[in-house]
Amino acid sequence: MPDMADAIVIKKLTKQYPIPRKTEFVNAVDNLDLTVGRGEIFGFLGANGAGKTTTIKILLGLIYPTQGDADVLGQPAGDLEIKRRIAYLPESPYFYEHMTAIEVVTFYAQLFGMKTEDAKKKAEELIDFVGLGGKGDRGKRIQDFSKGMRQRVGIAQTLINDPDLLFYDEPTSGLDAIARRDIRDLMLELKRQGKSMFLSSHQLEDVEAVCHRVSIIHKGKLQVLGTVEELLAGELVEVTLSGVTPGLGESIQQVAGDAQIEVNGTRTSVLMKNTPEAIGRLIDVARKAEANIVSIEPKRRTLEDLFVRVVGGKIDETGAVTAPVATNGTNGTGAASFDTPVPVAPLTTATPKASANKYKDLARK
Repeated sequence: MPDMADAIVIKKLTKQYPIPRKTEFVNAVDNLDLTVGRGEIFGFLGANGAGKTTTIKILLGLIYPTQGDADVLGQPAGDLEIKRRIAYLPESPYFYEHMTAIEVVTFYAQLFGMKTEDAKKKAEELIDFVGLGGKGDRGKRIQDFSKGMRQRVGIAQTLINDPDLLFYDEPTSGLDAIARRDIRDLMLELKRQGKSMFLSSHQLEDVEAVCHRVSIIHKGKLQVLGTVEELLAGELVEVTLSGVTPGLGESIQQVAGDAQIEVNGTRTSVLMKNTPEAIGRLIDVARKAEANIVSIEPKRRTLEDLFVRVVGGKIDETGAVTAPVATNGTNGTGAASFDTPVPVAPLTTATPKASANKYKDLARK
């Protein structure tokens, strides 16, 4: 039985898809282990085709794994009772264009079994919560809404059943800076209310701003897992010098290795690896040339830097990513390469755990 402190527990999760007219299989998700805590905003990142959507569909109970387990709020994914306690916002939600925001949310609240008066009251509360309760917005039809306003309606819809766990897929995609900030604020407010969130997004700045922990999967395999602070800890340092002569510039290049050197007027900035030895050699060279050391400033890398390093890393002939990445706080072992289909023996599916969903066994066949 999973720890009740965990919102999601994934163990050895694998999903294989057969290639039509061939005896080959592709692993969309490959031996994935992951845990999401209660009350956590968890970032689930990866390039297109990495296996994110497949994983989310398994957690929502829309499809079932070939092998492994996925538990949501203490029960097997797909359990009918658990579905009452979760909500999902797709990247491009569809609404009836002729309705107003309140009408849309009222309609979906009634689908949850609420009486008309209760549904309307709930809709009013949620529309106010997401910032669409103003006089100018209440009478507007969805067809006149911007994408940011539609996303707010989608968030309101996901809150009808007061869920414990929210799955948000690209909630800030295509929004302007102000709308993205507003959606981030809404997500943080939901976290303060104690809700857990499984966030998939390509807007890495937003993920970095709201998530406590993030993961990156690549070709179906987990490559990176950790807190934002752990993963983005400074690896570089910027040394700013003045009074740098052409000869000194050549010496800096020699002692600083593959550093990035930028000249801006009378000052020269050297972005290099943050190691005492390399910094000491640079300072010695600068002092001998009588250059001035203006500043030494550690640089914190961004989530985008890490993402590009993992997803854009070269894959060698063994299938390992050549650039080392942090996985569970240690160096990763690299991702398997599935750029082209490879012969994979179909896995033997273990006996599934009992579920309240009577259709689960049929869906696995």
